[in-house]
Amino acid sequence: MRAVKPYILHNTLKIIYYSYFHLIMTYGLIFWGSSMESNKIFRLQKKIIRIMMGCKRNETCGVLFHKIGILSLPSQYIFSLLIFLNKNKNQFTPYSEIHNYATRQQINFHLPQVNLTKCQKGIGYLGIKVFKKLPQYLKVEFDNPKKFKESLKNYLSVKTFYSLQEYFEL
Repeated sequence: MRAVKPYILHNTLKIIYYSYFHLIMTYGLIFWGSSMESNKIFRLQKKIIRIMMGCKRNETCGVLFHKIGILSLPSQYIFSLLIFLNKNKNQFTPYSEIHNYATRQQINFHLPQVNLTKCQKGIGYLGIKVFKKLPQYLKVEFDNPKKFKESLKNYLSVKTFYSLQEYFEL
């Protein structure tokens, strides 16, 4: 990337990023996105973003991700989990089916009780947990997949999360 950067337009660099790195990075992301090895890939992604933008090694990438319009690896992981949840929402139980009371939680999905850490790192469990932390305006759009996907991508692009923990603490 560094060798061709002086000769190529910024849009072309973005196309190269999506065709070579992003494609490989997102393959099966919902399965390995919470592993410790994902930190290595996230560091590599930040290195590529710095090269694309012509920044120094020690510069922060938070603003750069938003400027380019590329999701950071943790944001992409959150995006993948929520899209999976949206496509398979019939396999999860919303609170509105558990009881007939109109509560603030009725739009959320029921989080099953599990004791094993392996189950807590599973796609379904983490997907529901991530969904519960979404802003209300995004939860309302959940039934319209196209609009939800677009709004979610905009939200994650603006926030640029560096970890899943940072997302849960927001």
